[in-house]
Amino acid sequence: MDRGLYRGFWGLGAGDVAGMMVIEDLRRLIAYPTVSSRPVTAIASHLAEQAEALGFGIERFDDPTQDDKTNIVASIGPQYGEGGDGLVLTGHMDVVPVAGQPWTSDPFKLKEHDGRLFGRGTADMKGFIAATMRALKRIDAKDYKRPLVLVWTHDEEVGCHGSAHMARSLLAEQRRLPDACLVGEPTDFSVLRMHAGHVAVRIAAHGAAAHSAFPELGANAIEAAALAVSEMGDLATQLRGERRPQPDLERDFVPLNVGLVGGGSAVNIVPDRCDVELGYRPLPGEGHEAVLARIEARIAGLSLPTGTRLTTELIRVTPSLSTPADGPLIAELQAEADVPGTGAAGFATDGGNLARCGCQPVVFGPGSIKVAHQADEYVDGAALVRTVDIVERLVRSRCCS
Repeated sequence: MDRGLYRGFWGLGAGDVAGMMVIEDLRRLIAYPTVSSRPVTAIASHLAEQAEALGFGIERFDDPTQDDKTNIVASIGPQYGEGGDGLVLTGHMDVVPVAGQPWTSDPFKLKEHDGRLFGRGTADMKGFIAATMRALKRIDAKDYKRPLVLVWTHDEEVGCHGSAHMARSLLAEQRRLPDACLVGEPTDFSVLRMHAGHVAVRIAAHGAAAHSAFPELGANAIEAAALAVSEMGDLATQLRGERRPQPDLERDFVPLNVGLVGGGSAVNIVPDRCDVELGYRPLPGEGHEAVLARIEARIAGLSLPTGTRLTTELIRVTPSLSTPADGPLIAELQAEADVPGTGAAGFATDGGNLARCGCQPVVFGPGSIKVAHQADEYVDGAALVRTVDIVERLVRSRCCS
């Protein structure tokens, strides 16, 4: 064991041992380079083996389109599936890329400095997973009186694809998750009960190719796409003016952003195709359909250049989340929190998909979202040790008492 990795914890008394063990757990998880474009099968197997050793039953929800992507659902205690009492603890196994970022150390090799633990995924969100698994090692398998369900997902960072697939599977089987659900995203120990969703839409402009010396022989798809971009800008302005204040919500309108435009093949060819991709964020508790209908209506109403047409395609839907202020876990997590009251996350989570399965997710965990996705991402070691204790208390309260 490399004592240098733990030097920020020497002298903390009883916390030394707990700190060293959970840091070692995190070191193993960080070593898996689970960027969303890469497989997660190795880390999934590792987590499944750990849970099995603690007496959990394991289910794998494989992605039907990718052989190397799977969700791990581990459960212990009475069989889940009817909702009700118990607890869900969930986190994602994938991380964002590191390419091009100015890391000062190997992002997939845990580094400690002044009590901070650096590495890709330390905050977002392998730190929570490591703390959870360490906490569960303190609890005897025979103590569970109500179900505990661990949900470790893939491809959260690119649209919550793993949890969406898993939720569809559970719904098809008419299985519900326990009511209480903790999403361990980095919130600096603030209790967040809602977040906006995220929807991606592609507008495809179709035309006809021709030599640029004879543009009248073709139909310029980029010109049609430009009209669509302008129309979406107008819709974004309109949406900004449609404010719907809600408690705990900082941004009370639906943001819409044109994020990608691509078309044409050469400067001397009239382009026959141009794609425009945009995203918008439904408010907590709202679906995606109303704004999508407005996008489609505006596109259908445009006067386009002769020979061109526009089509729309829904690419991805990450649902919003709105858990009631008196929902399960709220009071218990407020007792553990550093900030009073509840709030809203500025980012989407797997919670929106999992809520479809009957649970009421709350977002709460160690680390800061402000350092996630950046070079030299870190989590405070003391926060990691604290999370072990918090998870143990929640599990004992919800599943063992």
